[in-house]
This record gives sequence, C-alpha cells and structure tokens, in this order.
Amino acid sequence: MPGGNTTQPVPSPSRVSQSGGAIDPVVQSAEPALSPGTGVGPAVSDTTTTLSTMRILHTSDWHIGRTFHGHSTLGNLRTVLDALVTIVRERNVDVVVVSGDIFDSATPAAENYGVLTSALRDIHQTGATVVMTSGNHDSATRLGFQSEFAGLAGIHIITQHQQHNQPVTIMDADGPVHFYGIPFLEPSLVRHHYPSTELRTHTQVLGFVMDRVRTDLAERGGRSVVLSHCFAVSTAAADTVVAPEASGVTEASGATEAGGATEAIGATEASDVERDITAGGLDFVPVSTFDGVDYVALGHIHGRSTLTPRVRYSGAPLHYSFSEARKPRGGWLVDLDANGLGEVDWVDLPVPRRLTVLTGDIDALLADEGNAAVENDWVSVVLTDRVRPLDAMRRLQARFPFCVTLEHRPEVSTTASTVSYSERIRSKSDSEIVAGFLEYVRNGVGPTDFERDLVNDVLAQQRAAESAL
Repeated sequence: MPGGNTTQPVPSPSRVSQSGGAIDPVVQSAEPALSPGTGVGPAVSDTTTTLSTMRILHTSDWHIGRTFHGHSTLGNLRTVLDALVTIVRERNVDVVVVSGDIFDSATPAAENYGVLTSALRDIHQTGATVVMTSGNHDSATRLGFQSEFAGLAGIHIITQHQQHNQPVTIMDADGPVHFYGIPFLEPSLVRHHYPSTELRTHTQVLGFVMDRVRTDLAERGGRSVVLSHCFAVSTAAADTVVAPEASGVTEASGATEAGGATEAIGATEASDVERDITAGGLDFVPVSTFDGVDYVALGHIHGRSTLTPRVRYSGAPLHYSFSEARKPRGGWLVDLDANGLGEVDWVDLPVPRRLTVLTGDIDALLADEGNAAVENDWVSVVLTDRVRPLDAMRRLQARFPFCVTLEHRPEVSTTASTVSYSERIRSKSDSEIVAGFLEYVRNGVGPTDFERDLVNDVLAQQRAAESAL
C-alpha cells in the first residue's frame, strides 16, 4: 500500500442490518503492515467493524472504459452500477467485493476515473464496505494510488503483492470475517521478492500465496473470504475447458437473444475477450488451490460460473462480446453464518442493450417482421447469401442501427478446383476468362447478363483501339 504511515481510521456511516436494526460500526485503529518475510501482521487497511450479520455481494471485471466494437460502454455501465448500488441498499449488503479488472486499461482516461469514483461514493453512502483487487488489465500503481486513505473510509483497494496475507477484518455477531485480497500476480514480477521459492507459473504463485493465507488464517481464527483474479478450473474440468471459439451464441436462422443460460458446476467457460494470462495456454489454476477458506470470489472469466459451492465466478456486469450474449449479468449474494458459508443466491443486473445474432439471407432478414423486437439491440449478422451482397452493412444499419459486426458465411460453397490456372484459361476467349474469374471469386456464381454485356463492350472497345494503332 502506498506509503508506510499508520493513520487513525474514521468510522463508516451507520447502516441497517438484515434484521432492520441500525448498527453503529466500531472501528479500531490499524497497526503497521509488515513487509514480506518479517512475519504476519495486519495491513494499514485492516479495520475491525462490528455488524450483526454478514452479507457479501461478489462482483468482478467492471472493465471501466472498454469499448464495444468502437462504441463507448460508459453510459451503459453507469446504468448497471447504479442498479448494483440499489441492490446493495435494498438487500442490506455489508461488503461489496470486486475481484479485479476494475479498469479495462492500465492507463484509464479521466472520465473512467469519474465512473469509478461515483460508484464507490454511492456504495459508501449505503454504509457498505468495499474490498477490491487489481486484475491483469489494471495498473496496480494507478489503481492503488491513495488507497491507504480510501481504506480509512471503508474502501479497501488491494494492489500490492505483499498484501495477500494482510486481510481486511470485519466483525459480525459470530466473530471476525477476514477478507484476503490477492491482486493479479504476474510470476515474472513477483518471483524475485521470494527467491527461495520457485514461482514460474500462476499455479505456483497462487499455491504459495494461499499457503501463506492459510497460515495467517490459522493464527487469527475466524471465517474467511478470498478474492483472486485467475483462470481456475476444477480437476475434472481441467481437460475440458470451453475455448472462446466454442462458447459463442448458437448459430441459427433469425435472432438469438441474451438469456439466462445456466452453468454446469465445475465448468469454466471463457469468452473471446479475456486477456490471456496463461503460459502457453496451459496455466490453469486447480480449484483445490483455494482449499481452507469459506468463500472464494473469483474474477477474470466474464461468465457466471460455479466451480464448487464455495468457489465461484460472478462474471462481468456488462456483455463485452457476442460470445457472452447468452450469459446472465449479475452477482452472487453470499451469506456467512456462524459455521461459515450459508446461502448463496444469484442476483440479476439489468442489460441496458441486449446482444442478438441474426443469421440468414440479407433480403429475408430485412423483410422479416419478427426482427422488429431486436431492432434496438446490439446486432451481429451472419449472412448466408451465396454471393456477398453489395453495401450490406449500410443496408442492415438502416433497419438495425446498432448492427456492429458482419460476417459472410454462405450456405452453399463450391469446391475449390484443383486444375491449374493455365489449364483453366486454355482455349478460352477473353470474355470466358473474365466469366471464369467471377465464378471463381464469387462462390460459383458467374456474371449477370448486365455484367456480361459490360465486359463484352469493354473488350470490343479494347480490340477497336488496338486495331487503330
């Protein structure tokens, strides 16, 4: 955490418990943080707040500043984050955790900082505590700037590697709950801090970190929550992780809308927008790495996923790719009781603009009255016309103004000829050669009558010009 000075924390606003009674938090002063290798100690942000219950909202991957096919998403993200604040207030959430990738870029624009500031201020005004970590998209230095002072207001931003075993501790009626934030740890950037341990992969780094977390937790006692930004898989699913190209919307004629597809327990399904954090595509982290804690709030994968009942991905709050279109947007409401993990429920967030994939012949798509319901969606079109239509995007956007991608995937494809070019043009006239070329590049469709007449006129003019020389 920036700086090394310990300051006196200030109380956060009083809040209403799930049972309806007002609670005045009790905040204790923090002790100095210890650097790696000096022992176990609380971080500067390690405050103790007494609550009558413990309810957590697990979110991740806000990606503030990300564009969607060239269009800004800030307006839609503001809408979603406003809804998230409403959930925090109405569902009496005590702690909001955000597991990495707060920003989409390591150099966020000023407007992006404004969106984050507004969201954190509104959450703080509900009386909830915030615990967030940096992800692989974030700059740990920029995101963590002034985090020490934000922590005094109950907004704990964990970005430094040495903070992984320095929990934010919050008390409820059943004792302490320790929130261990593990920022994204790039092996090549952290291994020199721990030279006696081999840390070449994310699996090794997170295994080492979790051992230190379990050691610290054993000394402190109480319940625990871990935040981590990684690609975790169950042992059974490690060989069957769904690749991005296999996770898109099922292609079919007409519209495919975003919906509430359910995820299989133990499955981790990537989309095509998560930045690669693997080494050679093999550096998946076994879910067993996170054994020994009550709940693990994961980030990085943009779709909701349950690896085990206590290890989950919340996914991103917005759809950032058409491969995510059928995945619900929301977060996990996690209750901790005296014995640890209690009920875990999914809560939906609004989808400001749905994602739809249309597949078919362009004339049929434009004429289909059934597509009226998706005219204001983000639209991706797969055209099945045998020949790529001219000016297709302009025609589509006249009806679907938010059409942003176009792919030509003809239903009928001719088999490529194995005959050489010289053999194809042998004993052919010029007009026949041109017709053969058009047929070759247009999926077996030769020239129209108009094109044939045009070609013959040009060839005739060329022969007349040559004869006049």
